[in-house]
Amino acid sequence: MSPLAPLICKEHTLRFEKTLIMGILNVTPDSFSDGGRFNTLDTAIGHAKKMVADGADIIDIGGESSRPGSEPLSEEEELGRVLPIVTRLVREIPVPISIDTYKPGVADVCLRAGAHLMNDITGLTNPAMRKVATDHDVPVVMMHMLGTPKVMQQDPVYQDVVGEITTFFQRQLKIAKKAGISQLVIDPGIGFGKTLEHNLLILKHLDTFKTLGCPLLVGPSRKSFIGTITGLSVNERIEGTLAAVTMAVLNGADIVRVHDVKECRRALQVVDAVRGV
Repeated sequence: MSPLAPLICKEHTLRFEKTLIMGILNVTPDSFSDGGRFNTLDTAIGHAKKMVADGADIIDIGGESSRPGSEPLSEEEELGRVLPIVTRLVREIPVPISIDTYKPGVADVCLRAGAHLMNDITGLTNPAMRKVATDHDVPVVMMHMLGTPKVMQQDPVYQDVVGEITTFFQRQLKIAKKAGISQLVIDPGIGFGKTLEHNLLILKHLDTFKTLGCPLLVGPSRKSFIGTITGLSVNERIEGTLAAVTMAVLNGADIVRVHDVKECRRALQVVDAVRGV
């Protein structure tokens, strides 16, 4: 398979010479793992800077929780949470900033303010999101989700979870490329409308998604499937997260989206060294 082309994120270039780490910055009161911890400007800025110091290659800022059962926000409320942080961090950290939103208005304003890429949990199914990506000429993470956050974990059913997600990406990649979007990252959406078995099958067969020719992002960090396996609460899942991240990279992930940047960076230094021999 051909080496992956770098991602050009405005003034930043991301090269796939090692596993890239996307640090999660949730500025929400209700995210499943760290809701309320970083929803003031100073705490959010401080945490972003700590993640960069710990080895994050990208900071992903989200203002609306996508935990199972969560309710959507208005664009105005979401922008009120994320825009001041984007505006500050563009000037204060040396890595690209991703805006984690499925709302075209939020994405557009944040990209105008200096954000460098989009992370869309609805997989660019909204034509208006495709237009924003084209207008700004930035990379986009397209994620697969079954349903919406409010209902996605209410008995998700697949005949062939890996095959159906692959078909989804094949379709969305064609649509996105036709719209003029050339820099695309795919994320199979661990925990987004998937059971424990679905998540394990996705992690086991990540190599299937590599045939699509795009960088592959995986986000298993602290997810409920780890809690189901280990019986541990959300803040006790770091070892399970490290195991899932390691499996993801060994099976083809190019980017991992995590809360615990320092610990994941240390683990991946060893994984990448072994893979590079």
